[in-house]
Amino acid sequence: MNAPRRHPLAKAVSLSLLALVPMLATPLLAAAQDPDTAPSATTLDTVQVTGTRIKKAEIETQTPVQTLSRDDIERTGLTSIGDILQELTGSGSALNTKFNSSGNFGFSPNGDGVGAGSAQVDLRNLGAKRVLVLVDGMRWVNESSASGVGATTDLNTIPLAIVERIDVLEDGASSLYGSDAIAGVVNIITRRNFEGGQVTLNYGQYGEGDGTSRGVDVAWGMNTERSNLFLGASWVEQDAISANTREQSRFPVPGTGLTFGSSGTPRGRFIITDPNTGVTHDITPNEGDNDPFYDPAQTGCERTDGYHCFATADRFNFAEYNMLLTPSTRTGVFGQYRFYFNDNVHAYAKALVNRRESVNQAAPEPIFLGLDAGTGNAFADGMFVSADNPYNPFGFDLASIDDPATPENEANLILIGRRPVEGGARVFEQVVDTQYFGAGLEGSFEAGARTWFWDVNFAHSRNEAEQTNFGSYDIRNIALALGDPDACAAVQGCVPLNVFGGPGTLTPEMLAWIQPVVHDRSEQELSQFTANVSGDLFDLWAGPLSAAAGIEHRKYEGSYNPDPLTVAGFYNGVPSLPTSGEYDVNEAYVEFNVPLIEQGAFGKSLDLSLAGRYSDYSTFGSQFTPKYGLRWQVADELLLRATYAEGFRAPSIGELYGSASRADLQIDDPCLVGVDGSPATGDAANCAALGVPPGAVQTNSQISVTTGGNDQLQPETANSFTAGMVYSPGFGANASWSDRLDLELTFYRHSIEGAVQAIDAQTQLDLCVETLDPLYCDGITRTSVGSINAFGNRLTNLGSIKTDGWDADVFWTLPETAAGRFKLSWQNTFVTRYEAIGGAGQVQPRTVGIEVTDSAIPDWTSTAALDWDRGNWSAAWVVRHISELTEDCGDAASFAVCSDGAVVGQDDDGNDIWAGTNTLDAITYHDLQLGYEFDWFKGLQLTGGVNNVLDKDPPLCLSCSLNGYDASTYDIPGGRYYYVRANLRF
Repeated sequence: MNAPRRHPLAKAVSLSLLALVPMLATPLLAAAQDPDTAPSATTLDTVQVTGTRIKKAEIETQTPVQTLSRDDIERTGLTSIGDILQELTGSGSALNTKFNSSGNFGFSPNGDGVGAGSAQVDLRNLGAKRVLVLVDGMRWVNESSASGVGATTDLNTIPLAIVERIDVLEDGASSLYGSDAIAGVVNIITRRNFEGGQVTLNYGQYGEGDGTSRGVDVAWGMNTERSNLFLGASWVEQDAISANTREQSRFPVPGTGLTFGSSGTPRGRFIITDPNTGVTHDITPNEGDNDPFYDPAQTGCERTDGYHCFATADRFNFAEYNMLLTPSTRTGVFGQYRFYFNDNVHAYAKALVNRRESVNQAAPEPIFLGLDAGTGNAFADGMFVSADNPYNPFGFDLASIDDPATPENEANLILIGRRPVEGGARVFEQVVDTQYFGAGLEGSFEAGARTWFWDVNFAHSRNEAEQTNFGSYDIRNIALALGDPDACAAVQGCVPLNVFGGPGTLTPEMLAWIQPVVHDRSEQELSQFTANVSGDLFDLWAGPLSAAAGIEHRKYEGSYNPDPLTVAGFYNGVPSLPTSGEYDVNEAYVEFNVPLIEQGAFGKSLDLSLAGRYSDYSTFGSQFTPKYGLRWQVADELLLRATYAEGFRAPSIGELYGSASRADLQIDDPCLVGVDGSPATGDAANCAALGVPPGAVQTNSQISVTTGGNDQLQPETANSFTAGMVYSPGFGANASWSDRLDLELTFYRHSIEGAVQAIDAQTQLDLCVETLDPLYCDGITRTSVGSINAFGNRLTNLGSIKTDGWDADVFWTLPETAAGRFKLSWQNTFVTRYEAIGGAGQVQPRTVGIEVTDSAIPDWTSTAALDWDRGNWSAAWVVRHISELTEDCGDAASFAVCSDGAVVGQDDDGNDIWAGTNTLDAITYHDLQLGYEFDWFKGLQLTGGVNNVLDKDPPLCLSCSLNGYDASTYDIPGGRYYYVRANLRF
């Protein structure tokens, strides 16, 4: 195994262990058992299957469920449930700790905030909010990131150390589990029947010597004849990786230098009209001149005063302040206790406390003032700078708003873009606390000659977060400090502000007046009660008719409270307003398994499954969702199965009640000259009709978009269909070359109507310019200089989403030989269709094989794993493949980094118009792991591994918002990762 390039991981060898997971293989209830012993009571657990409520092992393969065992989890070398699930072939794009969200993305239109520091899971590319996350079959509370009320679960609130296995159902399951289970269900099963103690130490580091991860897990359990107890504690710390340490992420768009840098610079950009000459200047102070002299007689770019015309070289590289990997510390404690009153009844209680402390960082916050500021803030967009300000070098007032009472047009301030590096980078610190308590009774009873199982459960969970923001500014205090000095002097603490000098000219007194510390808070609570019963009703011609039924009550509460400064409209950063709401739901379901054929000419068995759930919501009314399935055991070797399900997803608190907030998105305005100087691409007549003067320039690559909830939203409805087979050929069983061979093939199709989402902002703007249709243009307004100063992009029930594809898997266990035992698994997902269409027929850009909006849908993802065991030795080799993707180059089309850019025409002035696409090449990652178990105490397992052995960098992404790659699809640049683990059982 090769050593790391800088810091050999050998120096960090620490004790660690591979968890020896106890098998939940307790036999079924037997009449001969002693009624005072506990094992028979645990039978309920052995037959509970994700994807059905019926406790019957015979129907385990009825639905396509993928199970990740403790061994599968540890083979990844990862320490987060979210990171592990995002490597599944059927997983789509979702947030993780590689997203440096705060200060960069702003609020999503879902009303769920930024999600800083969270890790989520998306199945079938339908979005994380359409995946239901359960823990031991009970819903987990949705996330709070102190920036909104989320509709998804933060998997970083669940310690990996407490996990026994993870079941992933990639099928619609609203009839069984209720709302949110459109794309599938993730059921996290916690560790329970555990005897003795276990200590696990983890240490990992990237090959560049950064991004160090450390972890300690402690587990202890005991079993008696009447009870069992499990206690677990976990601590994981992940260090940051700065974007400036990798070539790919050092600039806003890789391969384009400063072209797409910011207009907000440490020296300042000033676009002003001199009222004495009528000349409009776009200038910036000369390097090193912190007290620049302005000569009004110099009207061009050949200047000898203290300024020069603003150019690409003057733009600010904000990218180097970002993070490739955000730091976090996760600490959790979990326990559960079960007491068996007798063979038929037992009680349980479980509790969890978890804290996540995470950090995001962005470049020093820019201050944009004037007509072209485009912030939507009345103070910034309507700024007035007094001629009497002692630092104003121009000698005249700078005003963004014309006074209608005077004949002159006083609006001469188009843009001031000043980035006070003196105030430091923006730092966003999140503290997220999760508490969970659950209790219940489980048991069985005899009805005639049949055994019935029942359970009653209650759980309450809470997720609360606080975010502290350093490095932002108070725009009201900025306005006061730039305005009339006498008005400033009348306010305690106010001092005139210098935005006209270079870096270092903002004094500590100035910063103290304009730079607050901002605190935002959010929380969500979920209370739930469930009662279930299952068993065999009576015998039919082909076997017993099995049934399950249950009731459920849930109450959701959520709120988001931004800092009072933000609520008042004085925050210079991304604005938002408070959100709060609650709703409850009552549900009842029933499920049947009907045997249609017993062994005969038509095979061994044919079973029909029927399920339905009635849901009554306090927000919108009632809904009924059915599901139908067939399971045909043609022979011992061949199983055929199919399911059809109707589903729905109720809008979340954030989607319903989320207040207006802002997202700063990467958007190319087709009516404006590009940031790189490329000609406008929109229809000139339409742009003129929208109020855009000829030659207007887009000053920044980001455009502020107003997002937020909609209390008129209706539930999404969905149809899901799967059909597949499991073939275990007899010639592959107990043969000289094979102990077992399983081939699985599944077709899936999902269709969602009334999908709750906003139209893609770039698509909305393009359609507005192309059609001038109020459907797209309402809510988009422009300033007198042509730039967008308001862009409404709120949630609606947006048309439809349709996707289908195939899963093809191979599982092969070879016979044990002198060389050991080998096991091969090869899992593949092929996406054949994905289309999202708005209510008016507008096609959204996201589709198969396309990279857009920091997410991708590869047409083929594949994971192959080869495991080896021989005596005390074990090893694994994992190969991960992602197929080729294509993206639109946008304004980067004229650069060599755009693989397929070309001139497609010329504008009226004879300037070339470029367009093109960029190919993100297919990539294959290799992961290796080697372990050895020592016979010390109950076993000491030492494991070392390397992920991304060949240190492959992700393909360059020109459309991605940060770091030059898609963080939801690929490993980070310089992503070779070494880790060791010591696992001691005693």
